[in-house]
Amino acid sequence: MRQRFEQQFSLGVLPISEVKIRIKSRDEMPPLLVALQKLFVTPELNEAVFTILEETICKNKKTGRQGMDLWHVLVLSVVRHECNTNWDKLHYFANNDMTMRSIMGLRNNDFGDGFHEFEYQNILDNVSLLDAETINKINTVVVNYGVKLLKKKDEEVHHLKTDSFVVETNVHFPTDLNLLNDSVRKALKRITKLIAKKKISGEGWRKIHSRINNFKSLLRATSWAVFNGKKEEYKKVRVKEYLAKATGIETKIKEVLAIYSDEELIKYCSYIALFINQIDRRLLKNEVIPAGEKVYSIFEEHTEWIIKGKRNPELGNMVMITTNQHQLMMDYKIMFKEKDASQIVPLIERLQSNYPNETIESLSTDKGFYSKTNFESCLTAGIKKAIMPKKGKCNKEEYAREHEEAFIKLRRKHSAVESNINMLEHHGLNRCMDKGKANFERCISLSVLAYNLHIIGNELVRQMKIKEQKERQKSFKKAA
Repeated sequence: MRQRFEQQFSLGVLPISEVKIRIKSRDEMPPLLVALQKLFVTPELNEAVFTILEETICKNKKTGRQGMDLWHVLVLSVVRHECNTNWDKLHYFANNDMTMRSIMGLRNNDFGDGFHEFEYQNILDNVSLLDAETINKINTVVVNYGVKLLKKKDEEVHHLKTDSFVVETNVHFPTDLNLLNDSVRKALKRITKLIAKKKISGEGWRKIHSRINNFKSLLRATSWAVFNGKKEEYKKVRVKEYLAKATGIETKIKEVLAIYSDEELIKYCSYIALFINQIDRRLLKNEVIPAGEKVYSIFEEHTEWIIKGKRNPELGNMVMITTNQHQLMMDYKIMFKEKDASQIVPLIERLQSNYPNETIESLSTDKGFYSKTNFESCLTAGIKKAIMPKKGKCNKEEYAREHEEAFIKLRRKHSAVESNINMLEHHGLNRCMDKGKANFERCISLSVLAYNLHIIGNELVRQMKIKEQKERQKSFKKAA
């Protein structure tokens, strides 16, 4: 049974609305805590956010042992990405950061029996309950509030900037040789577990750890021969020896699968067959492997090899973001094997769906997003200024459009999106350390949510400082 959050007032516990956050700091935490405090004390925001969390986490479970409160789950998940930290540091913050615990409605001292201490595994398990779809719904609520907060005038229109960047996955540099070694190692370790659980017989599988080490030694010798300029004949001898060893292991694994079917073992066995085939074709038959057939990690299978205007390739996935003139992130999308030019039409549809009452005056992109269809789609959707530089040579009409004063002005402002990307990278999106595609999506969603809360928090802090300054001036006048 889970609750939204019912604060128990006792000695040493402050109401969340009365928590004083020290804003005279350049650290990233004060703006986030101010934004979270505003989220909790504003009734309409509070109701909207907790309703979304209940639909996902509670799932009509109204009985059973009490779990972590929904408010604690949200605060802990956002703080981790705001500070770009790991689970161990988050565990420390949850039990020792006084201001953060006050925002969570908890006691900071050990007086009596009311001190609530979070366990490491408890934090990990509860934060993992959130999924990307839930966080996106919360983010839409937060952005709609941020738009109203940051608007200078009621009739102010939006000037949007769209760009994409790579979020790296936590993988090693892939070669066919070391990916085959990874597959063999994981398959043999899986067999060890099946033997321990007495799912299969251990006959014929003595010294599995020794086999893993021997295969790794063979990998090193083969890699040294292939990548250090040795003669072609010597390379092929080493590669054939490596493949023969892998084929022998694959044959024995198939014998196990004929007796006992295991999904994980089947997956690793299929990878062994795939990489044996690719190594044979590439190194022995000198074929070029098509990009569509390549796998860059057996652990993070969604990883792509991306070259985006940089000297070295990046291993990860593309993420497209859209920010307005107040740096608020209005939209984002993870692009799994998709190109920039195919994103504009779906982007416009999402913006119209999520923000039906907002007017978009302009949308700026780089050349990678340009197509005639995209440009016309912007005009059809009521976006008056589509700042999309064309690839290649322009005709007279396109040249005139790209040299208009408004076009040049907005194109220069487009570079501000790079600072938004840099800020996102400092909110956990330089490299995603979470494992699996679902966790990768959740990581990006939480980083975007933390980013938007930070932007809103900065504005709230600015307003608080102005208010303090006015009160100080009044006190000076009274004293005079």
